[in-house]
Amino acid sequence: MRYRDPRAAMWADACEMLEQVDRLQRRFFQPGAAPAAWEPPVDVFETADTLRIVVALPGVATEDVRIVAENGALTVIGERRLARDAAGAIRRLEIPHGHFERRLALPQGRYELLDHHLRDGCLNLQLRKLG
Repeated sequence: MRYRDPRAAMWADACEMLEQVDRLQRRFFQPGAAPAAWEPPVDVFETADTLRIVVALPGVATEDVRIVAENGALTVIGERRLARDAAGAIRRLEIPHGHFERRLALPQGRYELLDHHLRDGCLNLQLRKLG
């Protein structure tokens, strides 16, 4: 379809792209589909003595998270399970579910994991710099 006004053409293109994104998102997050790997977002804070990492894991149980440190990297592995007890039809799923894995290259040096806890939907890791 040809438009005389370029703004109308741009608007039509933008609407089509939004519809494509919506279709892709619905297909990707279908309940019962094979779990898709996803990467949770992270924040990293560094001081002279420590490295603090916050990993966003909404709805993930503590027992479903594993932390692996090797070869200068930290990997957080786990699974966010889709709630099966929700009554009624699912109208929207935007929070990823299924297997996740996030690998972070650590700044050069050696580290010791001082503390880790899952609270308020975030995994908080504190590493001490050893040298």
